Amino acid sequence: MFTSLPNLMTIARIVMIPFIIWLLYLPDAWAVWCAVGLYTLAAVTDFLDGYFARKMDEISDFGRFLDPIADKVLVGSLLVVLAAVDRLDGVWIVPAVVIMVREFLVSGLREFLGPKNVTVHVTQLAKWKTTVQMVALGFLIVGNAGDVVLPHTLLIGQVGLLVAAVMTAITGWNYMKVGYKHMGGR
Repeated sequence: MFTSLPNLMTIARIVMIPFIIWLLYLPDAWAVWCAVGLYTLAAVTDFLDGYFARKMDEISDFGRFLDPIADKVLVGSLLVVLAAVDRLDGVWIVPAVVIMVREFLVSGLREFLGPKNVTVHVTQLAKWKTTVQMVALGFLIVGNAGDVVLPHTLLIGQVGLLVAAVMTAITGWNYMKVGYKHMGGR
């Protein structure tokens, strides 16, 4: 169970997080490019672990438990570090806060609804939100070092994160409406 390919990919994603963060604190351009390479690998495992779990019929309780945690730890850690290294500052902090608040609310909602045997299914918009968020985070990791390849890389990442935050607010609101019905609301 723990050693299935999908679960190993999820565990690897968690293990990559400190290395990505460490690289972001190094002042050299090579470190930024290594960080985005490692981040890209982590983002790809986010897609592939679920794909392989279904394809290989290795869906496990451990994977269902750990995969969403790995995603939230990766995104949350990066948002905090990107703020610390000034890729997100001023008004650009707001989308990061919106994303983190939604993640806490939806996690709490799932925790609350679990004992009631109510599942909150992932919507197509939530999948698109994740994609936009992952791409935006890649641009933010590269930051101004990416200007040699694509001008305004940091701004593209910031605007992308804003778009992801709007999608995040919409999906969070939709999840909360579903959950509210099971909390005794109408």
